[in-house]
Amino acid sequence: MNYILRHPDIVATRFGEHLLLTFVSLAIALVIAFPLGVLAARRPRAGTITLGILNVIYTIPSLALLAILVAIFGLGMPTAVVALVAYAQMILVRNVAEGLRGISPAVLDAADGLGFTRFARLVQIEIPLALPAIVGGIRIATVSLIGIATVAAWIDAGGLGTLVFEGLHQDDPDKIIAGSLAAVVLALAADGLLRVAERWTARA
Repeated sequence: MNYILRHPDIVATRFGEHLLLTFVSLAIALVIAFPLGVLAARRPRAGTITLGILNVIYTIPSLALLAILVAIFGLGMPTAVVALVAYAQMILVRNVAEGLRGISPAVLDAADGLGFTRFARLVQIEIPLALPAIVGGIRIATVSLIGIATVAAWIDAGGLGTLVFEGLHQDDPDKIIAGSLAAVVLALAADGLLRVAERWTARA
């Protein structure tokens, strides 16, 4: 806490880096995960294969995956983004698929009877009904990415993990606490906001 009070500008800069790294990764992950989730929902065999591959990626320890990616892409934030996008896929694809699968067949039959095309039905009927599950996946993925982004400082990706690693190298507990506490606050704030969004979509 003392470090935060003495160096609020440094902590704020690292906080901003962490926020940018997390949400850029989340946005890219969503663009990739959504069509994969639709595919998994509509084609169970392809979904099983896709989720199996993503599950294998998700079980790779973060430091090991980062080390592999550094050998390919080098140090820095872009490499960290690749790792975070890969980790988010399992959670996001699974929740998109489960949300779409949970829609009553009667609702889908009614939409087909009204003349909806498959795309129109997806956009106007299925996505709104699956939204609570999708937002729930975004919430879990966001909190996970905030934690993994802390480790990504090991490959010079910036963020709050930089304070933690610097504190470890310099034997500075205040710096370690500052980085850890700020990351916890960010994770709790993101979780709280997305829980509200999840409840709101469930009621809508």
